[in-house]
Amino acid sequence: MRIIIDIGHPAHVHYFRNFIRIMQGKGHEFLIVARDKEVSQQLLTEYKIPFVSRGKGKKSVIGKLLYILTADMLLVKHARKFKPDFFIGFASTYAAHAAKLLGKPCILFDDTEHAKFELFLYRPFATFIFTPFCFNKDLGDKQFRFHAFMELCYLHSSYYTPNRNIYNLLGIEQTKKFVLLRFVSWNASHDIGQVGLDIETKRSLIEKLKNKYKVFISAEGNLPCEFEPYRIKIPVHRMHDVLAFADLFIGEGATMASECGVLGTPAIYVNSLKVGYLQEQENRGLIAGFRNSKGVIEKMEEWLANENLHAEMKAKRDKMLEEMIDPTKMLVWFVENYPESARIMKEDPAFQNIFK
Repeated sequence: MRIIIDIGHPAHVHYFRNFIRIMQGKGHEFLIVARDKEVSQQLLTEYKIPFVSRGKGKKSVIGKLLYILTADMLLVKHARKFKPDFFIGFASTYAAHAAKLLGKPCILFDDTEHAKFELFLYRPFATFIFTPFCFNKDLGDKQFRFHAFMELCYLHSSYYTPNRNIYNLLGIEQTKKFVLLRFVSWNASHDIGQVGLDIETKRSLIEKLKNKYKVFISAEGNLPCEFEPYRIKIPVHRMHDVLAFADLFIGEGATMASECGVLGTPAIYVNSLKVGYLQEQENRGLIAGFRNSKGVIEKMEEWLANENLHAEMKAKRDKMLEEMIDPTKMLVWFVENYPESARIMKEDPAFQNIFK
C-alpha cells in the first residue's frame, strides 16, 4: 500500500510517526509532504523520516489563500508520480483537495473546533474525519469519534517511556525542581483576536518561581530580551521528557497542555480559545484552564503548595488511560482493512474498544 501524509505542524509528526514506523515494518510505502513550520522538518529529520517540503506558508489571509493553490498543486504533482492508495493528515486542506482531484480516499484527523477556516476548506473533500470523543462539533456521516486524545498516538505507554537523562541535557540535578512556561506566537488563522498571558503576568510568574525552581521557557519565534536567558535549549524531540518530569507547566499552547494531562503533569492552560479535549481534561481535574491571566498566579501558588499534587494527578491520569484506546493501533487496522473497516466503524462504533 502507498500512502501520502501531509504534515503541517510539529505535533503532526508525533501523531503519525508510530503509524509510519509500524506500517513500513509491514512493507507499506510512504511519501511525507511537510510544511516548514517551527521544528516540523527538524523532527522528521531526527526520526529519520524522509520528506518533501511544501514551504513556509503565509501569514496574511490573501497569502494563505494563494498558498492553498500552491500547496495543492505541489501535492498533486508528487501524488501523480507516487500513485498513492490513501492520503492522510491532520485537518489538511491540501491532502483533502489533492485526494479529491485524484479520486483517492482521504483520512483526516481533527480536534480543534475553533479552526473554522480549515474545517470549511477541507470538510467537503475529506472521505473520513476522525475526531476525539469529546470533539464539540457534529461533522455528519464522515465523522468517526474515537475514545482517546491525539496525544496518545505517541505518549501511549506502548510507544513512550520518560527518560531521566533529560536532567543532564537541562544542566540540572535530578533533585532540582523545575517549571516549564510555554508562549505561542498567535500567528495561526484561528488565533486572530485571541489572548493568553499578558507580559506583566509572564514577568510575575518568573519572579515568583525563579528562587525555588529552575524556570525554562519554550516559545514560538522571538522572545523579549528579558526572557531570552530562560529559553530552553534541548534537542527538539526530547520535549516530552521535559514535560514528564516538570513540577508544573504554565502555557498558552493547547498541545503541550494536553500532553501534560496525558503524562500526569500539573498544567495551567491560558488561552481564550477552548477546545473539547482540554475541557474534558479539565473536567477530570488533570489541567486548570484560564481564558486570560486573571487567577493564574493564584492557581500556581495553590498547586505548588500542595505536597500531594503529583500523586493526585498521576492517579487521575491512570484512571483516564484505563478508558482510552490506542489511536495508532486503530489507524493501522482501519487502513489495512479498508473499506471493510469503514463499514464496521459506522455500524459498530464500540468496535474500537478492541484497541485498548
